[in-house]
Amino acid sequence: MLTIYTILLNLYCAKLRIFLRHKELEWQELMPPGGYGSVEYKKRVPSGNLPALIDGDLVLADSESIAEYLNEKFLIPAMLPLNISDRAKCRELSRFHDTRLEPAVRKLFPEISANPRDLQLCQIQATEINTRINQLASMLKPPFSNGLMLSDCGFAITFCWIEALNSLLDLKITWPKLVSNWRIQLEAHSAVSMELTSYRPLLTQWITQNAA
Repeated sequence: MLTIYTILLNLYCAKLRIFLRHKELEWQELMPPGGYGSVEYKKRVPSGNLPALIDGDLVLADSESIAEYLNEKFLIPAMLPLNISDRAKCRELSRFHDTRLEPAVRKLFPEISANPRDLQLCQIQATEINTRINQLASMLKPPFSNGLMLSDCGFAITFCWIEALNSLLDLKITWPKLVSNWRIQLEAHSAVSMELTSYRPLLTQWITQNAA
């Protein structure tokens, strides 16, 4: 059985759980020994990143690296396209999530509990998030794949965060129809809906408890 180090609400840990569910793999989740960022954890996982995978003698951190490794080890269902060009575009979309959209959202996390909130920062980040969502709309090419791809897993969770932060901080986020339609299809996948069933209420509860 695979072992992964996770923290429940960590976005990238949730991304990995969606991947694992879709692959129908068995795993156990452990909290990082000593806590996230601890010296004890870094002795086990040198980068200190979450999530991390333990598979026999292999210790591997970073959700994207773990997903690519497991996709090669467990071939069915394939979560990268067979065509080399389509596979490259899938990876591009996944990198866009991890390096463009998610970081724009993450910059707002401190504002959840801030008192007073930095209204200028909220406005700047709202503009950036809207820009990234519109870029995403330009990158999506319908008809969308019926299968869940590696690139899809992170977006489902980040969209939840955007939704929650939009409500809390009045960010005035707008969703292009293409992205909204893709999101509906994305959330219809059983691996995604199972994760969101538990993740959404926990996220709502956490924000309510920590909101200024």
